[in-house]
Amino acid sequence: MELHPDSMPALAQQLRRERQAQGLSREQLAAVCNVSTSFIRDAETNPERCSFGRLLQLIQGLGLRVALK
Repeated sequence: MELHPDSMPALAQQLRRERQAQGLSREQLAAVCNVSTSFIRDAETNPERCSFGRLLQLIQGLGLRVALK
């Protein structure tokens, strides 16, 4: 997935789908990633409002990767 302002809804969907596919609640994922449950909610609805560093924590906690070209 290429990240740009228009792709933020797709990123939110991907994060939510991955969490659900792994059978994790928002509370469980927050504990794994050392973030708040409200951050998980925000990342799954409006990731453009989240800091990039925290989004990376969440992505890594889900076992996903980000590649920069």
